[in-house]
Amino acid sequence: MPDDLLKKYSHLFIDQAPPGPILDLASGSCGNGIFLAQKGLKVICCDISGEALESAKKDAQDQGIDIDIWQIDLEREGINPLPEDFFAGVIVFRYLHRPLIPCIRKALKAGGILIYETYTIDQPKFGKPHNPMFLLKPNELLSWFADWEIIHHFEGIIQNPNRATAQIVCKKEAFGTQN
Repeated sequence: MPDDLLKKYSHLFIDQAPPGPILDLASGSCGNGIFLAQKGLKVICCDISGEALESAKKDAQDQGIDIDIWQIDLEREGINPLPEDFFAGVIVFRYLHRPLIPCIRKALKAGGILIYETYTIDQPKFGKPHNPMFLLKPNELLSWFADWEIIHHFEGIIQNPNRATAQIVCKKEAFGTQN
């Protein structure tokens, strides 16, 4: 089942993004990526778990759609694991590794779309995660992409189930934007 934020803004990948693949970053079983592939988009699901990726590949094949899988450790120190200026879009849900943010910025093509949602420091009131390394500070997500075209931004509590999140949907400027 795709995330609500993705359902609401998935049209941007068709209407506004440049040609190229969409990266479902730290995708797990790639439910969000499969949702986009159902719309005819080329999707690459990447995760450290080969088991989750194989399950995603099978689910996609069972639905008659094609996804690419990419098993990678996104948290290796000192390297940019993402090809630069390559992706038309990047989606990230429930994952935070701060050193990867500059890599995400560089990985998107000019005009590319980013949809990112993860937990904030208020999340421990509702459940996991509790580790501050995996929780955004107020306006932290927005600050990383403030120089891009902000289409949607939200920080607060989402219900059903209750969770403290920050969301951003933004577009990398076509010209004059720093990586």
